[in-house]
Amino acid sequence: MERALTVTLYGIPNCDTVKKARAWLAERGVDYAFHDYKKSGVDADKLADWTERFGWEKVLNRSGTTFKKLPDEVKADLDAAKAITIMIENPSAIKRPIVIYDGGALLGFNAAEWEKAF
Repeated sequence: MERALTVTLYGIPNCDTVKKARAWLAERGVDYAFHDYKKSGVDADKLADWTERFGWEKVLNRSGTTFKKLPDEVKADLDAAKAITIMIENPSAIKRPIVIYDGGALLGFNAAEWEKAF
């Protein structure tokens, strides 16, 4: 008997990329739990795991408006610890989606990578 895959998709519901990712999962019948950054936030331990797994430079969404609107002194001298603090205080500055599943993790939506994972 095949065991069901446990999948959690982290993101923001109105993000176009998250919408594409959710549609992709639904089309393939992949059950998943959705974690809304804005409503539920993300704890420091998860962010530490993600930054270790992917690199803080990829997890922190520096191209988004949330990050760009931050004061220059906040954006200066970035490192992993400072990036985690920024993301805790500004969940919209977290790259999305992030998907954690049994045996792996995905950052962003790339259909080819997702096909291999699922």
